[in-house]
Amino acid sequence: MYGKSPARVLPLLLGLQLTALCPTIAVEIYTSGALEAVNGTDIRLKCTFSSFAPVGDALTVTWNFRPRDGGREQFVFYYHVDPFRPMSGRFKDRVVWDGNPERYDVSIILWKLQFDDNGTYTCQVKNPPDVDGLVGSIRLSVVHTVPFSEIFFLAVAIGSACAVMIIIVIVVVLFQHFRKKRWAKRADKDEGIKSKEEEKLKQDTHKVAIYLEDTD
Repeated sequence: MYGKSPARVLPLLLGLQLTALCPTIAVEIYTSGALEAVNGTDIRLKCTFSSFAPVGDALTVTWNFRPRDGGREQFVFYYHVDPFRPMSGRFKDRVVWDGNPERYDVSIILWKLQFDDNGTYTCQVKNPPDVDGLVGSIRLSVVHTVPFSEIFFLAVAIGSACAVMIIIVIVVVLFQHFRKKRWAKRADKDEGIKSKEEEKLKQDTHKVAIYLEDTD
């Protein structure tokens, strides 16, 4: 049909059927999406993945950076069997490997954040033959200080904890004080009763002695 012999059409149809039956192999990337950190601090850029293929020496990880102002993409980090830090550029001596491929973790740590670190960090993982898939991204915002809401809630939490501890200490001290006072009153009362009994016993003894003298 259409000038093609059945012998040539059959392999083509078989290939199309196998392509339809076989699932598409793709690496899936998981990131935190968006992060906010204070200028001068360190931050962990978390990136994990899932793959149909077992993790081996063929695994490669590439981290890149796109500035928020729209500048050119910059190299951040590369991993293949061993981590490879950038030898030059803005991220030199500021990025370290913090991943574990056996646990499907390819995260990195960025040191001493600067305001020009604002932008999007991309994480690409290839685990042959599983090489296709979307690139994970993290939008990082570097700020002067922690937002007021976070400081407020942190202060409230610390203040509440301190207040609870102070109340507990006061309750314990008062309980100990009143218990000692109660024991002191009870001891004084027992001592008074004992003294009265001893005085009465002395009086009775004296009366008996007088009676015996009069009898004689």
